[in-house]
Amino acid sequence: MTASIKHLSLRRVRAMGVAALALALLGWCAMLTACASLPAEVERPVSMARTDVDHTRLAALAAEAVPADAGRRSGLRLLPAGDQAFEARIALAHAAERSIDVQYYQIADDASGREFLAALCEAAGRGVRVRVLVDDLQAAGQDALLAGFAARPNVELRLFNPLPVREGSVGGRVLFSAHEFSRINRRMHNKLFIADTSFAISGGRNIGDDYFGRSGPINFIDMDVLSAGPVVHELAAVFDAYWNSRHAYPIEALASPTATPEAGRRNFDDHVRAAGATGRPVTARDPLDQSSVGDQLAAGHVALHPAAVRVLADTPRKIDEDTTAQADGPVMEGQLALMQAAHSDVLIASPYFVPGRRTLDVLQRATGEQVRVSLITNSLATTDEPLAHFGYARYRTALLDMGVALYELMPDDGDAHEVADGPRGSLGRLHAKLAVVDGRWLSIGSMNMDRRSAHSNTEMGLVVDSAELAGQVASLLQRDRQAQSYQVRSLGAGNRLQWVSQGGAQEIVHQAEPSLTWGTRLRLSLLSRLIDEEFL
Repeated sequence: MTASIKHLSLRRVRAMGVAALALALLGWCAMLTACASLPAEVERPVSMARTDVDHTRLAALAAEAVPADAGRRSGLRLLPAGDQAFEARIALAHAAERSIDVQYYQIADDASGREFLAALCEAAGRGVRVRVLVDDLQAAGQDALLAGFAARPNVELRLFNPLPVREGSVGGRVLFSAHEFSRINRRMHNKLFIADTSFAISGGRNIGDDYFGRSGPINFIDMDVLSAGPVVHELAAVFDAYWNSRHAYPIEALASPTATPEAGRRNFDDHVRAAGATGRPVTARDPLDQSSVGDQLAAGHVALHPAAVRVLADTPRKIDEDTTAQADGPVMEGQLALMQAAHSDVLIASPYFVPGRRTLDVLQRATGEQVRVSLITNSLATTDEPLAHFGYARYRTALLDMGVALYELMPDDGDAHEVADGPRGSLGRLHAKLAVVDGRWLSIGSMNMDRRSAHSNTEMGLVVDSAELAGQVASLLQRDRQAQSYQVRSLGAGNRLQWVSQGGAQEIVHQAEPSLTWGTRLRLSLLSRLIDEEFL
């Protein structure tokens, strides 16, 4: 999510007061949108992950990368660098021979999004079956483009939980779909890429320039994981459940009749030509001193770490449920269970942290049992969701009182470019969703530690039993992120807080929250009274 309108998130739509306005004008909106509804009769041919992949090159490489004595263990490697994370997807698309399955909250209409779709088209042209599932919220204005993409042979594209209003900006579509707000408030937040049912990439990144270090002023700091082995088949089953869900609509059933396949195809071709060749080199070694996935595929050996993996996934039926009454989804349940089982330490990285009572109770029990708990999240200066940050701020004193160490990411000082997803001087915003428990267990996926992810969005993630991978993540977070963060301290009396950073050998102490002006405080305070915590 970024500040631009094309990336406008539903939580920010509410922050702008659109939801309150929609409630006040509900009757008017219903009248205006009486004809705006989803098609009732939609053909959704059922299809499943390809199993005829044993003789593909990717299947052979995956088998070689996972030791023969691994049993039910899978092979994994982290993808901390944005440029290598993008290159890994493109390299797998180029190598695929049978199938590519793609599931994302967002595929942006920018250089990265167009290059990504072009690589999928090229694979389809070789006879590879391509299935793409995208959440509809961020696809505003893309119907013609996506219909043109889907008009290619061997390509299918479905939009998940679509808004009935197809034209306009994200905010406008939400406003004029307000008569169905309880449904459209629930989004598919999953991120997954599978090639030949042999290699998968999952984690926190959507497809867009700012997720891969390609956006000049602002880039997200994120993490993905490449996997092979048994876990890929489990992830493929998750994809199939969403693909065959009644909430997944073929783009052909939604696109305007004026957006003919031919016109859409021409539009898509124009976009791809406009993107052109990126010409952006990929770093030879990432922050973990790993060569790129593309180089390893070309060399015939992909270096992976063997580990037992558990897949956590919400079901697409989460969209059906009553948000106000439902319990935490399976992904949040799994995350809390992992933290409850901690014996020595818990390290959490979450860009949006609005814990609620249940998560507070879990952390309280952990610290009460002498478990060290640390949280890294965005500061007000680095967050793209100020209202969500304000929701987190309500819990700061309680978290500090129970012994949680709080770190809030500072704006990049220009010296951490080798680990940040972006060029020197760009603003790095934390977007990774990670937890490390007892130096052994690693949780990585799409879920933020907030009520929206727990109750309204569908999420997925992996819980990995690997001291090596857990140690790599902990090292990156502690060495690079904590060092570039304010540590928040409590002064006790009057719930006063300090923000402490390092200026060389000297501590720099801020007695007030950096970047928080009285005007911002007033605006966020007023908005927070109108918006339930479930929507932050």
